[in-house]
Amino acid sequence: MAVSVSLFAEKANACTGIALKALDGSRVVARTVEWAATPMQCGYVVAPRGHAHRSYTPTGDNGLEYTSVYGYVGIYTEYEPFVVEGVNEAGLSAGLFFFPQYGEYAPYNPADNDKTLCDMQFVSWVLSQFSTIDQVKQGLSKIDLVTLNHKIGAVHWRITEPNGRMVVLEVVAGVPHFYENNLGVLTNAPGFQWHMTNLNNYVNLEPGSAPDNDITQGITLKPLGHGSGMLGTPGDFTSPSRFVRAAFFQTTAPTLETGHETVIQAFHILNNFDIPIGSQHEKSDIPKGLPSATQFTSATDQTALKLYYRTAWNSNIRCIDLMNINFHKVRYQSHPLDRSQEEPVEMIKVN
Repeated sequence: MAVSVSLFAEKANACTGIALKALDGSRVVARTVEWAATPMQCGYVVAPRGHAHRSYTPTGDNGLEYTSVYGYVGIYTEYEPFVVEGVNEAGLSAGLFFFPQYGEYAPYNPADNDKTLCDMQFVSWVLSQFSTIDQVKQGLSKIDLVTLNHKIGAVHWRITEPNGRMVVLEVVAGVPHFYENNLGVLTNAPGFQWHMTNLNNYVNLEPGSAPDNDITQGITLKPLGHGSGMLGTPGDFTSPSRFVRAAFFQTTAPTLETGHETVIQAFHILNNFDIPIGSQHEKSDIPKGLPSATQFTSATDQTALKLYYRTAWNSNIRCIDLMNINFHKVRYQSHPLDRSQEEPVEMIKVN
């Protein structure tokens, strides 16, 4: 059975990821997922140990077969196998971020279907098979990554261990490259190394307020409000600008006591990356029924093994506790992120 992935086009490629550490040692990774055209059908899957998987290829449901070594919980978009963010019972986290125009996989060879893995299923494969980044590297050498639709371009991935080690995986001209990501930020194209170099263009940014500046006798320039040390921070929704904002918002955030507090902090930081409807469209092309292009935001406490999320339709934060799941006995299951796509409003009664 062939799967259409025409949904994931140019407007889908705005994702922003950050990473934080709490004083108690908890590690938290968080991210947004944007799609500005139509409401996506998003849900979460619970996959037990021993669950059988098979990858799609450009010619059908005939790719790599593998069985879950680790149970995991993941958030998918449109199709259950297309998990874009998740964490397994060993605490390994993985996330998919669109990487248009810059990534390119090796040519698809139908003769190698038995070792061919669709890029949209890479996160599920990682979470089901591995507990460390080095294991992922070894496993990747034995498979071929492909896309189901060349029109959408490639993706790149963030893989994070519960000890805080994070790498970015990018496949360029058919060659996989792993980059250690000590910063913890990831957005979209261009490549990760380009983004890190681009940060040098903002060497002047710092928290707090800029000092007064006596430019000449009798004329003193004064900051017009708090936070003027960050004057010049790019505010648009392009991938380079979001990377810069995320880097400085993350690194200037205070370190909080607990993982739970840090999860809430991550959601507050990522509020700054919500993309309002209308900002990415011509006036004649504004979608209906979509309250925000940021269709969901998630945060994962890799230490406590908890996955949190909220959506464009429900700002309440929900949590899935992997510690309460017996991955040996639980059945494979999937559920929508929202039971209904309508923002709940709590009415306040005044006596």
